[in-house]
Amino acid sequence: MSETPLHWHTMSTLSRQIHDGTLSPVDLMEHLLARVEALDGRLHSMRLVSRQRALAAAQAAELALRAGQDAGPLHGIPYAVKDLFDVQGLPTTAGSNLLLDNIASRDATVVRRLSQAGMVLLGKAQTVQFAFGAPGINHHHGTPHNPWHATPHVPGGSSSGSGVAVGAGLVPMALGTDTGGSVRIPAALCGTVGLKTTVGQVSRAGVFPLSWTFDSVGPLTRSVEDAALVYQAMRGPDPRDASTQGVAPHEDVVTGLHDGVRGLRLAFAETAFWEDADPEVIQAVRACGDIFHGLGAHVSSIAFPEAAEALEAHGSGLISAVEACLEHQPRLGERFEEYDPVVTYRITPGKDATALAYLQAVQTCAALSAKARRTLHDVDALLVPTTMLPALPLAEVDASLDAYKYWNPRYSRNTRVGNVLGLCALTLPCGFTRQGLPIGLMICGKGFEEATILRIGYAYEQATAWHERRPDLAWARA
Repeated sequence: MSETPLHWHTMSTLSRQIHDGTLSPVDLMEHLLARVEALDGRLHSMRLVSRQRALAAAQAAELALRAGQDAGPLHGIPYAVKDLFDVQGLPTTAGSNLLLDNIASRDATVVRRLSQAGMVLLGKAQTVQFAFGAPGINHHHGTPHNPWHATPHVPGGSSSGSGVAVGAGLVPMALGTDTGGSVRIPAALCGTVGLKTTVGQVSRAGVFPLSWTFDSVGPLTRSVEDAALVYQAMRGPDPRDASTQGVAPHEDVVTGLHDGVRGLRLAFAETAFWEDADPEVIQAVRACGDIFHGLGAHVSSIAFPEAAEALEAHGSGLISAVEACLEHQPRLGERFEEYDPVVTYRITPGKDATALAYLQAVQTCAALSAKARRTLHDVDALLVPTTMLPALPLAEVDASLDAYKYWNPRYSRNTRVGNVLGLCALTLPCGFTRQGLPIGLMICGKGFEEATILRIGYAYEQATAWHERRPDLAWARA
């Protein structure tokens, strides 16, 4: 075994150790549970951990291997799910006290598929209340602590606990959802890889909804290869989610990771993504162009007006607000005062929206998506900053509702473009600020071209060492 502590190993490395018999799934789960116990009192990334259930699942995975029942490269690997995903017998609270008694009767489709792939659930990670918020703040269940600073900094949301749990080495992978950046923002701020999948690639059945137009499921991981492995295990058609019905049942995205980027056409998308961005973020992301050029890619810059048009078309979040209102209608009337104000100010506009305004917004976004695909016809992927700024101190972002309203759209500005335009996107570490806070590069591809962006991200990751840096968590130890 290498000198790297077990909790910092990628899933690919852990898989090799499990399959060659040098690592037991039970020992791995016990190691991670001990790490959660030691650190999560300060990090606050996990909503629920059932030690007995987790160890029983690990033991079942170990016994299956001994019996020659190998489910594949993910067999015996622990993971966590954002507390939007149904896990049979466990509550799905969606980050709110309003749903404390919401016990799931069956697993979400992706949870079932990962179980079939041999993965073992460690627990459920914290989320922003009802997944509505980019900084990652939750006033009901507490805000997870970004592992890269001893003073509380925002973790990014809404998959806040997933980002912190992976970034702090509590689990090698955690599932998140992405409606306007909720996988990519915490991944970027916590120094991990995050994959935003195209709507229709991965089933959302059994996942508490925010907006059926934009909701997607994706992993937060320690490496691009790990993200590819999980994505490959999850994707495919599901009768419980109509959006997936036209998707091919299988796609091999892992084999092509090693094909490199020579000859690929990469472009910095100018205009909206860079406006008012932090200078350190701009410098780190621009420097990625030299890496890709050295790897043989064609790197250029293109005008991409669709980004600004997407922000204008969905800047008020009308589509998400209307669709969230429909989901929350019974509670909004009777228990409105129990909602967090950082959520209600986002949902409330949906209550008064007209059907005409909603349908016009949906049509506009669909037209912009088609326009963006034409613009990107001769481009394999766009290169932009994941977030326009790194993690800020929690006290600054959460100083007041007005402060939150100021910072929330700034954290999601760059990411929500991809949701509106129907793109897939990958974020991975590309540098750190002078304060030691992670910076994320976002690789955006045309819809349903996850294989391409994963291949590009893998090439960059192999050529750099940013993903090898780990936070010093001495301050977090109990």
